[in-house]
Amino acid sequence: MQPDTPNQTYMAEFVLLGFAEAHESRLFLFVLFLTIYLLTLVENLAIILVVGLDHRLHRPMYFFLTHLSCLEIGYTSVTVPKMLAGFLGVAGGQRISYAGCLSQLFIFTFLGATECLLLAAMAYDRYVAICLPLRYGALVSWGACGRLAAACWLGGLLTPTLPIYLMSRLTFCGPNVIDHFFCDASPLLALACSDVGPKETADLLVSLAVLLASSVAIAASYGRIVRSLLRLRTAAARRKAFSTCAAHLGVLSLFYGTLFFMYARTRAAPSVSFSKVVSVFYAIVTPMLNPLIYTLRNHEVKGALGRAFSCSSWKGR
Repeated sequence: MQPDTPNQTYMAEFVLLGFAEAHESRLFLFVLFLTIYLLTLVENLAIILVVGLDHRLHRPMYFFLTHLSCLEIGYTSVTVPKMLAGFLGVAGGQRISYAGCLSQLFIFTFLGATECLLLAAMAYDRYVAICLPLRYGALVSWGACGRLAAACWLGGLLTPTLPIYLMSRLTFCGPNVIDHFFCDASPLLALACSDVGPKETADLLVSLAVLLASSVAIAASYGRIVRSLLRLRTAAARRKAFSTCAAHLGVLSLFYGTLFFMYARTRAAPSVSFSKVVSVFYAIVTPMLNPLIYTLRNHEVKGALGRAFSCSSWKGR
């Protein structure tokens, strides 16, 4: 709860404008985002179920992939349902309580930071598999995978703690309208009437710490992978080894490209509408694309999905 100070007006709730500038297209946008959300749920749940049921996929790479799918489901579920309610114009659809707003920001940041760290863990897995294949079983054992995954979730959970605490200490005097479709940090800071300097500094340092730490781990892993690939004598061997990394590299490009643009800064981008579009891309579109990338670029996942559907069809008869 916000602390009471003599000059503070307590902000009980906020209003999320969403895409108010596209009022005439709200039905189209509702159908579009609902379709994307349902596809995201179906795709990621399918990966979780297939990896869990197919013993051929009971390997570290797919263990991390199921964690990634869980993150994608949570990532979209924390923002999209509220946005869809706003499109429909249901009672309270655009309103969110002060506590609910901070909770949404906390969970969103927590899941995003966890995904950053998890992608770094997946890069390490690929490095060991390609560069140190004889030691893979020892270095990436199930115990090591569990510890890595737990560290990613714990690191993600700790990431928003200080920024959200500092956000809760700010004074919001009005207006209470957030020009965004969820409670992101930048539009919230724009409504504060107290000094936001410490909060902006904390946001910058924390986001850079997570992004740089994970990026350095990923760059080091792939640097060694590239060096190992160049030592292979035939192009066919290089292509075969690289194919195991292609899906992960695609996911990295989508996720880190938009995150570096949006959060490695202290203030909002000049164009609010453009920031919303970029936010839609990394918060809604990317979680839908990631399972497709892993499915299309990974023959083992495609094969497991094919076997699962074939088995379901056979049982249905």
